[in-house]
Amino acid sequence: MFELDHVAVQTNDIAGSVRWYLEHFGAQVLYQDATWAFLKLGQGKLALVTPSQHPPHIALRVGPDELERAATRAGKPIDRHRDGTTGIYIEDPQGNVVELICYPPRQTVYEK
Repeated sequence: MFELDHVAVQTNDIAGSVRWYLEHFGAQVLYQDATWAFLKLGQGKLALVTPSQHPPHIALRVGPDELERAATRAGKPIDRHRDGTTGIYIEDPQGNVVELICYPPRQTVYEK
């Protein structure tokens, strides 16, 4: 099962972008540091990322078995992220980046 998890956009100013989304849309900060932020925005989530850390992308939440199958099919190793999630980045036929992300059991901090 694939479920939309978040959309990631690039910024060179994480703090300034966070302020903008807070002021204009009432976003809720789920996580923030110098290189990325994770915001709850309405019913969805928005990741603000620096160009050196992540490509702009959409992320689909998958289970561990689905992630393993997709990684094998794509010939890509599964990355372990600093927040405890695992995932891979793939591209659609038009070159758009899609992240397949898997949350560890019982992780709730980004699922609010």
